[in-house]
Amino acid sequence: MESLSTDIDLNLVVLRSVDLERALRFYAALGIALSREQHGSGPEHLAATIGTLVLEIYPQGSANKTVGVRLGFRVKSLVTTIARLQAINGVIVSPMQESQWGLRAVVSDPDGHQLELVEGNR
Repeated sequence: MESLSTDIDLNLVVLRSVDLERALRFYAALGIALSREQHGSGPEHLAATIGTLVLEIYPQGSANKTVGVRLGFRVKSLVTTIARLQAINGVIVSPMQESQWGLRAVVSDPDGHQLELVEGNR
């Protein structure tokens, strides 16, 4: 896919979760070190910086659900990552297989967000 613009970067993704502790465990198994944050009187949430992207996970509350969101992550070892996710009963939507992007699998986080995992270097 050809990039249309180099003048823009994605820098923030916000997801919603019904259980922050469960989300914290899942994303830790994925290899993302989330920490707790709170801005002013806003709700406590989870946040991590991945490259130049900030990933935040807020409590579901009354906000719109983000279940239809699908994110993609490049991982160093897909075999290791899938094993860590299976150890915490992670849901594998599409098992590991070769694709035009390399070794690839799709998993679901505890809130139903689908994550496409691809093995390899940038």
